[in-house]
Amino acid sequence: MVERKPTLPVPRVLPAPRVPGRYKVAPEDFVVVEEELYAPSGEGDHVWLRLRKRGLSTMQAVEMLARALDRRDRDFGFAGMKDAFAVTEQWLSLEHADVARVRALALEGLEVVAVTRHANKLRPGHLRGNRFDLVLRGVGSEHVEALNVNLAELQRTGVPNYFGEQRFGKRGANLDKGLDLLRGDLAHAARRIPKKLLTLLLASVQSEVFNQVLVRRLDRMGTLLLGDVAILHTNGAAFLVEDAAAEQPRCDAFELSPSGPMPGPKCLAPRGEPGAMEAAVLAEMDLDPALFGKSPHRSNEGERRSLRMQVRDVEVVAQGDAVRLRFALPRGGYATSVLRELLVDPPWFAMD
Repeated sequence: MVERKPTLPVPRVLPAPRVPGRYKVAPEDFVVVEEELYAPSGEGDHVWLRLRKRGLSTMQAVEMLARALDRRDRDFGFAGMKDAFAVTEQWLSLEHADVARVRALALEGLEVVAVTRHANKLRPGHLRGNRFDLVLRGVGSEHVEALNVNLAELQRTGVPNYFGEQRFGKRGANLDKGLDLLRGDLAHAARRIPKKLLTLLLASVQSEVFNQVLVRRLDRMGTLLLGDVAILHTNGAAFLVEDAAAEQPRCDAFELSPSGPMPGPKCLAPRGEPGAMEAAVLAEMDLDPALFGKSPHRSNEGERRSLRMQVRDVEVVAQGDAVRLRFALPRGGYATSVLRELLVDPPWFAMD
């Protein structure tokens, strides 16, 4: 069987030319600050610690903290995963921790910048979004106008909400393994694969389905069609669109957007043209959405994801032979998706 490679994003046509530039030359060029969904109350059994990390992923930080505090990795709660080659700030939680011991932590690449308490463990998805402060090298002041023009267009229409290289692994290898698991080629092996890895492999397949639907819908990702499943940006609720013309003004105001599938038994199916489009993608990949809900695949039961995301609080500042780019994205949004629309050589993973 031919090895399956992830679908490459299709560039949009924007008003101004794309610009040259390199990102992540150093960890300090990629700063990510998590925006919490709610503030900790200051009381409760769960100690919340705000971490600033350099050159460490969220899981690497968790492993270091677990060793230092004599706890298990799974004892820690966090809202989102952060890149390793970056400077990132986020909350973690730990039940029944010694506050003084947490405050006294001194670990390479980790700084505890705040400690408080809350009644509950921090769970995945419990964040509003992330703020990004990026430095693009090799971009001069002559490119600021083009960046501003294109960012204004992206703020108006939204950014294609592709899943990026983080979902597919090195050279996209996770997708091929995930497809083998679902098709039964590795059915017995699946029971021996750690749950986290199994979830990651199957999520790569779901992400590929979503990306393929988005490619087909790119020129209409902000246009509602009859039978669409729309998502409200305020709370993530999904509903079937029965009157596209009546709902379109809310879509134009970015209150809601058309969605694509993370296939599975809990993924609400669209009707009409959107339903036919999604069915065609699944047929081409020889996939049955019900496979995701069967043991041992129950960790990936499906959901809907907005085809576009809103970029906000944009700022572009020239700094010599570089440009500093600041913006905020909702949870689940990738900064590389924004850069992919702006740069001549967009970020993506190696395909060879």
